Amino acid sequence: MILYFRSLPNLISLGRLLLAPAIVALIAAQQWKQACVVFLIAGVSDAVDGWLAKSFNLRSELGAYLDPLADKALVVSIYVALAIVSVLPATITILVVARDVMIVGAFMISLIMQKPIKVKPLMVSKLNTATQICFAAMVLGAKAFDIPAGVWFDVFLYTVTALTLASMGAYLSQWIKHMNF
Repeated sequence: MILYFRSLPNLISLGRLLLAPAIVALIAAQQWKQACVVFLIAGVSDAVDGWLAKSFNLRSELGAYLDPLADKALVVSIYVALAIVSVLPATITILVVARDVMIVGAFMISLIMQKPIKVKPLMVSKLNTATQICFAAMVLGAKAFDIPAGVWFDVFLYTVTALTLASMGAYLSQWIKHMNF
């Protein structure tokens, strides 16, 4: 029983990873209310696994990799799905995907060159991820309840754009220093 509790944050992250394709399928089927509910569950699970890991000292090496992987899979897949059904502009989706590809690519290059970089999210990255998730939730909620996109949509779109660029720049700068360019 204690082993399961120790693994609970990792199991929650794994569950979030598995919810991503389900949400994409719901978006593709334009089942907006169901997609919104499942996405909210996935978003809340991100906060819950982090809180459990910190509050009960349940951090693990696996969790350090699994949690950001689940976040990236969730955010990237949702943004791609929303762009494919023309709910989000392709430009924001390309930016979100490019940032995550850059981060994963830099991590992989560091490993290949035997200069592994420690997995530690930056504050701007945490804020970026939270804002991306909030924006996606708001877009899904608007679709679910037939709320037209208004000024809120543009404000969040530009906020996500700015934070994504800031996060990309911060990680790139950190990686360049780490690699001794």
